[in-house]
Amino acid sequence: MDRAAFKMDSAEKRLNELGYKQELRREMTLFKTLAITFSSMAVFTGSPLYGPSLRYAGPASLIWGWVVVTFFTWFVGVAMAEICSSFPTTGSLYFWAAHLAGPKWGPLASWCCAWLETIGAVAGIGGQAYSGAQALQMIIFLATGNNKGGGYFASRGVFLCMYMGFTIIWAVLNSFALQVIAFLDIISIWWQVIGGLVVIVMLPLVAPHTQSAAFVFTHFETSPEATGISSKPYAVILSVLLSNYCLYGYDTAAHLTEETKGADRTGPTVILSSIGIVSVLGWAYYLALTFSIKDFNYLYDVNNETAGVLVPAQIIFDAFHGRYHNSTGAVVFLCIIWGSFFFCGLSVTTSAARVVYALSRDNGIPFSPIWRRIHPKYKVPTNAVWLCATISIILGLPILKTDVIFTAIISISTIGWVGGYAVPIFARLVMAEKNFKPGPFYLGRASRPICLVAFLWICYTCSAFLLPTLYPIQWKTFNYAPVAIGIFMTLIMLWWAFDARKWFKGPVRNIDLRNGYS
Repeated sequence: MDRAAFKMDSAEKRLNELGYKQELRREMTLFKTLAITFSSMAVFTGSPLYGPSLRYAGPASLIWGWVVVTFFTWFVGVAMAEICSSFPTTGSLYFWAAHLAGPKWGPLASWCCAWLETIGAVAGIGGQAYSGAQALQMIIFLATGNNKGGGYFASRGVFLCMYMGFTIIWAVLNSFALQVIAFLDIISIWWQVIGGLVVIVMLPLVAPHTQSAAFVFTHFETSPEATGISSKPYAVILSVLLSNYCLYGYDTAAHLTEETKGADRTGPTVILSSIGIVSVLGWAYYLALTFSIKDFNYLYDVNNETAGVLVPAQIIFDAFHGRYHNSTGAVVFLCIIWGSFFFCGLSVTTSAARVVYALSRDNGIPFSPIWRRIHPKYKVPTNAVWLCATISIILGLPILKTDVIFTAIISISTIGWVGGYAVPIFARLVMAEKNFKPGPFYLGRASRPICLVAFLWICYTCSAFLLPTLYPIQWKTFNYAPVAIGIFMTLIMLWWAFDARKWFKGPVRNIDLRNGYS
């Protein structure tokens, strides 16, 4: 073995062993990978869901629900970290599924996982574009006079243009070298940590009226007249959707492993670090919002200053207007929140493009040769970036006609993205331990119980996002995510049954190991 072999990065060596040559630039450090992964999760990402979640069952269910979801999220994150350490590839989840499920079931497991992961990541771009557009809508509304002062409230058409604009900007930025995204996401991590701490600390201090600890931690109240849901267990399940939605996306670290130095160690570290930071700062943010509520019922009044559209915006407005009799501070805080959505969408676009690139590299997408092309100068999958952006824009077109598009998009994203986690974790659960080649991060005998808890939690999470969120069920309140997911997966499985099973064998080796380092 020559001197170059000794200089080879450990993750690149493992990549060669798995049958892939190094095509992407491996120049990402731990901090840069953490910046992109942390941005994919984001501190404020659940802001649009805060109001509905609070209304279902009151503050106690929402606040303690976050703690419960965090607890189970750690099981999923630890299980993912172990697998990531063993398989540091950009294909990540579906590559894991193929190898862990074995030669008989590997192709099918890989096929299902790949498409779940793809639709989840692409819909995730739409979720952040919608959130960013809504935050910008509120910023303009309050800056120009609010609902009671003749402020400008963006119409559906303008809202859609904002949505499309964000998606296109993210695609443009992702068309340059990954170092550009890494630089922006380093700004992002400081923006969210410092900005998050400013909001968390200052909001309750600014608010002239705050709620008691008893209200925040123990008050339980359903709202059947508004939600149509009188069942307390059902209301609790829906109130926890906020936490379920916020606490995923940490697999972004896995998608970047072929571009990260020492990824077999860095990947697991970033996955667990991201969960830890977001779970703590996220909980603190929702505590700050809840303590700062002035009038619970007024938050949902269509005649209030924010037209009852975005509850966190109304809470922040009440705090600053009550203290300073103007909305300047509220606009500043909403800009901090908007920035979080912008950076999150940028990172999710990065992650989604890597998923599509990896799948097309293995010929799993129609016209794969187009989508797997790498930009000759920047070494990024530019075509995959623009494919993701285009599909995301198409997903957002119903904004022009329906009010529940956000619920549908985040449901599709969560079911697809988190559902993709389930396949490799289940395969790891049932495989023979002797067939698993561990990486530096290895759970040993604890692996099976951890994977079992993680798999069951994922099944619960996906089921929860299939439920109707408002009653009675009508066209304007219908959660069409189950229909969309059902149709999509039916087509994918029919494609598998009649055609793909004949040629799709999972990850395709693109290196001759005899010329590599095994």
